[in-house]
Amino acid sequence: MSATSAHVLIQAPASKSMSHRALIGAALAPGESRLSGVLESQDTTHTMGCLAACGARFARLNGGEYLVQGMRHGPASGESVADLDVGESGTTCRLLAGVVAGGRGRFRIHGAPRMHERPLGEPARALASQGVVFHWEEKPGYPPVVIETPSKTGLPGGEIDVRLEDSSQYLSGILLAAPLAKTALTIAISGTKAVSWPYVSLTLQTMRDFGVPVVVETLVDGRFAPVEHESVTRAEPGKLRFIVQPGLYQPRSLCVEGDWSNASYFLAAGAVGSRPVTVRGLSRDSLQGDRAILDILAAMGARIAWTSGSHSHESGKDGGDEVTVLAPLNGQLRGALHGVDVDMGACPDLVPTVAVAACFAKGPTTIRNVAHLRIKECDRLETLATEIAKTGCLASMTHDTLTITPAPLPKGKRILFESRGDHRMVMGPALFGLGGIDAQFDNPGCVAKSFPEFWDRFAAVLAGAGQA
Repeated sequence: MSATSAHVLIQAPASKSMSHRALIGAALAPGESRLSGVLESQDTTHTMGCLAACGARFARLNGGEYLVQGMRHGPASGESVADLDVGESGTTCRLLAGVVAGGRGRFRIHGAPRMHERPLGEPARALASQGVVFHWEEKPGYPPVVIETPSKTGLPGGEIDVRLEDSSQYLSGILLAAPLAKTALTIAISGTKAVSWPYVSLTLQTMRDFGVPVVVETLVDGRFAPVEHESVTRAEPGKLRFIVQPGLYQPRSLCVEGDWSNASYFLAAGAVGSRPVTVRGLSRDSLQGDRAILDILAAMGARIAWTSGSHSHESGKDGGDEVTVLAPLNGQLRGALHGVDVDMGACPDLVPTVAVAACFAKGPTTIRNVAHLRIKECDRLETLATEIAKTGCLASMTHDTLTITPAPLPKGKRILFESRGDHRMVMGPALFGLGGIDAQFDNPGCVAKSFPEFWDRFAAVLAGAGQA
């Protein structure tokens, strides 16, 4: 089903997760890489600034296109302490904490006040056996912190374990640093559970793209055996490990794919609004975990249709596939979505989208295994429950679940939603505008963290609903 005049057509923004990883891969590759389709946002700007402080150089050619001159010998601070200001970017903070540990010198990671409330103790524990020391300046286990690498020798290699109860980014950062070690590094997953596994798969894809493949092994009949990382759909502590040989990242040309996370708001708009929404530029076989938004919306009753993409003038490349989402259809009448019970441990960034979409459904929706949302830019579980309640819908939560019980939305009512400075606490609740609510936000500009053009593109969705 292709887009027609009745459809809203949206170009997907570039993937934030893949942009971070591509920038790091290019920075670690001696020589010159050319990246296109890079997301230009506050978060990726902080990643480039931190990598530049470690020795990489970036030259902007056009929108989203960069020449990257990589570091010769990995991250280095010279005689002083490299200053790494991560702003409000948790991805930058957690990935770079691992990456710089594979370099040489002393690196100070700090950021906005909320970043100093988000934990960073796990990479310190995991890397202690490698001789990496985290010097906490204020609260132990939290930035600001100075990371000191082992003399001038780099990581020695050997065996370590990483716990992923809070974030998979701890593992991704260490994986990215692992090829810089003197000998092979074997990384096992420990702890009680592992969240957000698909993001690790994106890291492995990036490493392979830049010439440093990783051996992934799973436990089968008491023995570890190699598997393709694409075949691993979930990570079980004690049953998965990674073996990384010393090697050099190779410079290359790379185009970043579209972002399923930021596309989710538009896809959900097609499910809850009066007009179908088509999103162009998403990879149908993407490894991004947030591709799960289609499965969740389909489980709620939405209709999904794929078509071949066309040339995208925005990205300068083939636009990739197009996917259209439409509201449920019951005979000749549009019907409401229905509630679902869904484990979203692997796709936490979708929770604001799904929670708001659930307010348009019939029957309750329960979102499970999302305790790690409490250490995002804000406590997203508490914030979602508070803000959704303003609409008259009921929202209850436990430590790791959120249940939404819908109620008729108050059409025409002006509601001020508080974002707590969290970009996803704006983009998710923006969907309430499709239900007739006059949705206002205390800080609408915070979307610049990951999607500066959000409001421009969402205006087309609201216009279709008669809300613009």
